[in-house]
Amino acid sequence: MFLKYLYYNGWQKFATWFDYRSWYPLGRPVGTTIYPGMQVSAVFIKNWIVGDKMSLNDVCCYMPAWYGVSASFFTGLIAFECTLPQNSNGSIFTFLIDIYKGKNRDLNRTHFIEGTYIPSAIAGVCTMAIMSMIPAHLMRSVGGGYDNESVAMTTMTLTFWLWCRSLRANDDKSYLYGIATGFAYFYMVAAWGGYIFVLNLIGVHAAVLVLLGRFSTKVYKAYSLFYVIGTTLAIQVPVVGWTPLKSLEQLGPAAVFLGFQVLQFCEMQKMKRKFSRFQAIKFRLQVGLFAMIIGGIVVYFIAPKGYFGPLSSRVRGLFVKHTKTGNPLVDSVAEHQPANADAYKRYVNDMVQAAPIGLALLFVRLGDAPSFLLVYACAAYFFSSKMVRLILLLGPIASILGGIAIGLFLSWCLSNFFALNYEKDAKNSSVAIEDEPVLNNSSKKAKQEKPTLEVKSTNSSFTHDEIKRSLEKYYNFKIILLVRMAFSVYAVWKLIDRGKGFRDYCWE
Repeated sequence: MFLKYLYYNGWQKFATWFDYRSWYPLGRPVGTTIYPGMQVSAVFIKNWIVGDKMSLNDVCCYMPAWYGVSASFFTGLIAFECTLPQNSNGSIFTFLIDIYKGKNRDLNRTHFIEGTYIPSAIAGVCTMAIMSMIPAHLMRSVGGGYDNESVAMTTMTLTFWLWCRSLRANDDKSYLYGIATGFAYFYMVAAWGGYIFVLNLIGVHAAVLVLLGRFSTKVYKAYSLFYVIGTTLAIQVPVVGWTPLKSLEQLGPAAVFLGFQVLQFCEMQKMKRKFSRFQAIKFRLQVGLFAMIIGGIVVYFIAPKGYFGPLSSRVRGLFVKHTKTGNPLVDSVAEHQPANADAYKRYVNDMVQAAPIGLALLFVRLGDAPSFLLVYACAAYFFSSKMVRLILLLGPIASILGGIAIGLFLSWCLSNFFALNYEKDAKNSSVAIEDEPVLNNSSKKAKQEKPTLEVKSTNSSFTHDEIKRSLEKYYNFKIILLVRMAFSVYAVWKLIDRGKGFRDYCWE
């Protein structure tokens, strides 16, 4: 109905303009063989936002810059979401311990330096600044570059942010953002054929969460809502059709979706029957084996009939040598050649050094949402190394990792001058317990029992909180504080100077 309404309120005028200003082979059914998201967006902006203030031609020229701003904003939101204390309060070591113990716990410890949202906000702002300038994004966000990728970068970063938002810790209703993720993914499908990358990346991350022992009802609901809504809407795009359920390159996320249903069923039975850990693992293997047999039988009877389509030549070019895809057009295009070190230096520049630092920080600030950045970084680097044009996909993740590294370092420098990180939890502080007022007899009795507890703690080994308090004691000596302040001033000055050089290079 929306497209019908769009057609009768301006689409005919735009279609006439498009026919005279584009080239396509004779006999090609344009309406069913293009991704309509870019054209529909242009008409929508012209008719419902700018009106008669701008011509349709000017709208098309400005769209890449407008969408480039939006992509920078959503990329900053991803960095903000993945550095929030409740989302990044674990580490790779705690994840491994949880896998060993078979537990999926909520990690409540705070960081040694940061305890507020300010570091996350600074990381988000730094990410936005980098994304707005990095050449890997500028190649598709300059005025006049009216291309599918100019719209798709915004829709891709929006989809990734909503997916990370749906996994936020300490928010029981965050999975509802999976609905918005599905709608954003539909916009991505309508705009660019690179939607396959988005679909598979989220599917791989959902599978990685299972391997890390982080499968939960929230993850199950978020991914299920995303996949069902996103796939249902994607099928409505004429150029896509039923390929999400038939193409081999899109069946992986479908398998993850089916696997999630099996895992959720096992979790429900585990809670209902109160299985032990060994019984739960045995039950999972039994149900999983039965589901694989049923799936194999279905595939056996469907595959010979030509239901499943082969991998496209472009996707094959990512895994085989670029001169052997079987498609001469794909093999001959220069942007389909593998990337080299010079290409990374040209399009990513200083983020070549900063992004690995941000990647290393994720291993000690890990969580459900930050683990997505690890998957994204590995996938973007692999595909960009196979095809130089896909350095475009590296722009957002390089900006995020660089923004996290620079933002957290700047927040540490500021914490040396301002008390940003000394919000203590009264429940975990022994000082707060000692200073608690006595209001009644029960509290007096509790206070009398307190010395016994303290004796036990002194006889035992150091706990995490005791080590933390002892380190803070030396960390906050006046001499060390002055050294930190001097180093912070020098480091920020050098960082600003390096930032100006990065800006000048991007402008050039």
